[in-house]
Amino acid sequence: MAEHSKYITLTPKLYDYAVAHGHNGDPIRAELAAETSKLGMISMMQIAPEQGTFMAILAAAIGARTAVEVGTFTGYSALCVARALPADGRLLCCDVNEEWTSIGRRYWERAGVANKITLKLGPAVETLRALPPSHTFDFAFIDADKTNYALYYEEILKRLRPSGLILIDNVLWNGAIVDESINDENTVALRALNDKVAKDTRVEAVMLAVADGLTIVRKK
Repeated sequence: MAEHSKYITLTPKLYDYAVAHGHNGDPIRAELAAETSKLGMISMMQIAPEQGTFMAILAAAIGARTAVEVGTFTGYSALCVARALPADGRLLCCDVNEEWTSIGRRYWERAGVANKITLKLGPAVETLRALPPSHTFDFAFIDADKTNYALYYEEILKRLRPSGLILIDNVLWNGAIVDESINDENTVALRALNDKVAKDTRVEAVMLAVADGLTIVRKK
């Protein structure tokens, strides 16, 4: 570590300033976020607006044509990524909840990206393992049940093209990740996955304090 660490603690005012100065104000995304908020506390599962923009920029920057998402919820992240794909791009969304994903379907249609998205309802590990060996991805996002993160990581990594990206959400887990008194199964699983990625010689990775923590993995 450097003698003087370089980071900034965000206040609500500073956070609002940062969001306002990015391209995060899309009306369809805002409407989807507003509808999701009506679900109550579970709406916290939706990614932050700046994270959606960041993901879309990364997908576009690497020229992604094929993508996969594990954990779709109400479709906000899928909307962001699908928009970043070319007209013939494909995004595979894996989720288990028909009610929540049905919200996303409506907004994908409105945004004109539904034709790029294939939604598979069922355990994501089974969906991924059922893909033919020739099926590859350029870009991936993992944001589902934490206890299976390591499985999702491995199943996607072996199908990821060289220099493809995997983005892993919630890696700081609201700060619990460094609290040794917290040892529930989700926190323990996230710690194990974080340690695994940090030591994985197959990839390059960086963990960023975006939203609830976001790790970006590049396959060598």
